[in-house]
Order: sequence, then C-alpha cells, then structure tokens
Amino acid sequence: MSEIILIRHGETTWSASRQHTSYTDLELTPDGERQARALAGVLAGQHPATVLASPRLRALRTAQLAGLTVDRTDDDLVEWNYGRYEGRTTADIHTDRPDWDIWTDGCPDGESPDEIGARVDRLLARLAPLLARGSVGLVGHAHQLRVVGARWIGLPAPGGGKLRLDTATVSVLGHEHGRPVILRWNGR
Repeated sequence: MSEIILIRHGETTWSASRQHTSYTDLELTPDGERQARALAGVLAGQHPATVLASPRLRALRTAQLAGLTVDRTDDDLVEWNYGRYEGRTTADIHTDRPDWDIWTDGCPDGESPDEIGARVDRLLARLAPLLARGSVGLVGHAHQLRVVGARWIGLPAPGGGKLRLDTATVSVLGHEHGRPVILRWNGR
C-alpha cells in the first residue's frame, strides 16, 4: 500500500529562534544543511514515486540535500500564512494577546484554521491518483504538515496542534485495515 512521506525542512535562523515563518523565504542554516543531509539515511529504502515540495527555498534545499528529486512544487504545501504574526514568536505574540492559539485563532491578515484545513484537503484530494502509482513524498513546513497529519486521520485542522513536528524529521501516513493512520511521526 502506498504511503505519504512527510519531510519537514531543516533548521533556518527563524526556526531556531522559534519565529513564525511562512512567506519569508529563508535559507537553511549550516546545521539545517547537516540535518537535511542526514535525512538521506532516514529515507533510505523509501523510494517515493512522486515528490512534491513547497516552493520555499528551505524546503527545496532540504529535498536536494536529502537526495530527493522534486517532481514539482505545490503552493498548497507552503506554511500556514501567519499574516501580521510573520517573524514573531508565540511568546512575543502573547505579550499582546495572552490567550492567542494559532490552532483556534489563526492569524490576523493570514490564515484561519478552516482556511489551512481547506488548503490541505485540496492537496490530499490531488494525492489520491498519485498514490495509485506509488508512495508520495511531501517536503514542507511544521504547521502545514501537522495539519496534513490531522486531516489524513479525519481530525479537524486544529488537531494538528497535538502533533509536534521538529525540523528535518520524517513522518509517514498510510493505512491499517483500510483506515488512514499515522504510521510514524516526527522521526529521525
């Protein structure tokens, strides 16, 4: 049975400092490049028939260093649009809005949980014919891939808040007894 292999990009300066990064196009740090190269070993033996990636530099470079050939970029793989919270940390946002939670509130001038959920649902619908030909690799970002995991198992987008995802990790979605399941999460 075909699987969906989720690959989160390696470290950037903003992921290291825990700043929300969606549309800001950052390169990997030297440590992020090392992490991405290490993914080649984690992915050994997994040969996705198709690899889709976010068009952001950090995702494309991670794929390259991990030894993956990206078949095409997909705008539905870009990170959650943080709007006015771009570049800010959760701790900083809490100084203005102590009760803010991205999973329930979304981002001003960015995306709501329902909007990213709809975007992920579009992506998953497009994967069905690709999965008929073999496993699919998705190279992307933390919050967006967490929503992919949640939606795959039938949870609403905020369910992704229960799925931690570190930089340069691999997660695998598949089936058990005909049901969509998470086979592996946040692995190195």
